Amino acid sequence: MTTVLVRQAPAQTDTALTLERRADGQLWATQHGAVRAVSVRRCFPWSEPGRLVSLRDHEDEEFALVSDPAALDRDSRRALEEALVEAGFVLRVTRVLEIEEEVEIRRWRVETGQGPRRFVTRLDDWPRALPGGGLLIRDVAGDLYHLADPLQMDRESRELLWAFVD
Repeated sequence: MTTVLVRQAPAQTDTALTLERRADGQLWATQHGAVRAVSVRRCFPWSEPGRLVSLRDHEDEEFALVSDPAALDRDSRRALEEALVEAGFVLRVTRVLEIEEEVEIRRWRVETGQGPRRFVTRLDDWPRALPGGGLLIRDVAGDLYHLADPLQMDRESRELLWAFVD
């Protein structure tokens, strides 16, 4: 006799999904009338880390799959980005080496805890100040870069970042 394991299909992607950080500090997801506290888990492929984020409940079951955070409303996207920072699914910037502005883009060259990186942001996409401090940068590929405390970085990094820091 052959046994076939059937896994319940995960909830639909993005459709009518809202995310919020509540007073308990947890990320809460609402989709199709169901509400759950969730944790974030970035999915493969690692070549597109800004896409495919699995939202899992306390039993580690997938509640929803975010195929593209840009499809979420602004508040939900912000809540997701903050949860990703807390979960450590971002590159930690330790030093800014260069920022060049061109017609429609900004080119960054940085050092991270994972090694040197180059990335591009849209000229109108500014680093976002996080409530707990620091800056969050999303590049055009959807990768996230976290600068924990820009004011404590080396002098050259601070000089390059002056336009982004209050």
